[in-house]
Amino acid sequence: MGSLAQPGYRLAAHAQAPITYSVLAPNPAWRIVASCAAVHVRWSASRVMQSAFSRQTTDSDSEGKNSHRMSTQPDSTSAQQPSYLGPFITVTVLFFIFGFITNLNMALVPHLRSIFSLPYVLAMLAESAFFLAYFVFSSPTSRLIESIGYKRTMVTSLFIQVAGCLLFVPAARLVSFPLFLVAVFVVGAGVTALQTSVNPYVAILGPEHSAPVRLTLAQALNSLGGSIAPLVAGAYILTDPSKMATPAAIANTVRGPYIAIAAGLLILGFAVMFMHLPAIQQTQAFRPAKAGDPMLARSIWSYSHTVLGAVGIFLYVGVEVGLASIAVNYFHQQGVPSEKTASFLVSLYWLGALIGRLLGSWILTRFQSGKLLGIFGILGTAMVLTSMFTSGSVAIWTLVLCGFFNSIMFPNIFALGIVGLGPLTSKGSGLIMTAVVGGAIIPALIGWVADHAGIQHSFVIPAVCYLFIAWYGLFGSKPRRTVTP
Repeated sequence: MGSLAQPGYRLAAHAQAPITYSVLAPNPAWRIVASCAAVHVRWSASRVMQSAFSRQTTDSDSEGKNSHRMSTQPDSTSAQQPSYLGPFITVTVLFFIFGFITNLNMALVPHLRSIFSLPYVLAMLAESAFFLAYFVFSSPTSRLIESIGYKRTMVTSLFIQVAGCLLFVPAARLVSFPLFLVAVFVVGAGVTALQTSVNPYVAILGPEHSAPVRLTLAQALNSLGGSIAPLVAGAYILTDPSKMATPAAIANTVRGPYIAIAAGLLILGFAVMFMHLPAIQQTQAFRPAKAGDPMLARSIWSYSHTVLGAVGIFLYVGVEVGLASIAVNYFHQQGVPSEKTASFLVSLYWLGALIGRLLGSWILTRFQSGKLLGIFGILGTAMVLTSMFTSGSVAIWTLVLCGFFNSIMFPNIFALGIVGLGPLTSKGSGLIMTAVVGGAIIPALIGWVADHAGIQHSFVIPAVCYLFIAWYGLFGSKPRRTVTP
């Protein structure tokens, strides 16, 4: 690894005295995560539910009015409209699942480095394989949704994840890096299909104006799953290589957790199969368009706010995944002594995203989503630059705080990117979810810079990503063309 003393930079040296985190013992971690989540859920839910599911005012088709226009106040017809709260709760469980699996996959980066003695850039291939699946399967999934609907796509995605989790068993037995990557890719394919279906489903499960609130609240469950995953990894997967006799013994630690996850996903898949998730039939504007609809001939690339939103998602996912994947090694360099303590700090990174999403879901009821996205992008830039130019506790905790400022980015970029697309919503969703491939490219780029210039120098990449996201929220997200008025 190259020296940090490069021209134009004044960075802290990696070698730091060990830092004692006596309050970060692994066992209290679960209680901290659970209690914080419970408090914030109770605090936020009562404030956001009414806004998130306020019924839309519907005019009759014979009057030729715009039925997709939303009202923030209930009207006389609201009592006749179905409640979406139950389906929303069901779908948020799926957000928890893909948040947990995505972040558990990130824990494989230091694990694979231990097994195969890999440099950062090759270890990051685990992330690249996972997020490459988004590039390959997002657009096909959007067509699958139009063919079989949202619910059946969700069920299919869960069964694909079951197959991927079971592939970790032979990968660990054979101690095969390529087979590990195949398993990660298959799991990523399932998560891709799940994300591509549940994100637009939540967005259209009620009024358009409150879609960012619903997505932010649902993403909070994603963050809860993400907060728990590093704790599971620290307890059952990440091990001290010096205490394991062979690479095979290190690899074997993934078998039990992934078999258990496969069993849970299989049960959940059958449960969702028999649950009632309503088709969205209140307005044609938010249903997948039928074959032969001339609207489908329009190119999604002509909607600049959607294309720029896809770029924003590309950069956001890349920076969030890249920072989380390299965090354990970075915390070690800053003086954190053990794998479990470093993993717990990563769980706090994701806990910050949980708190930010719950807090953000309330703020969004009284604050424009674009402006909030811009502010969080600027503050994320400030945090990562501070970590870049400091050392020790300051460098650690400013990186952890990046999780909080990441919190509202995905749901708001996604919701802003599909505004006004109407029957093209599934196309817009497919394009935006394809951009999640940024999680395959940005972390590998961060890893390459970290190998050649040091981890702190690689933080210039996240800083640039955050700046673009801030610009998109403040300026780039304003639609120049829409399908619906």
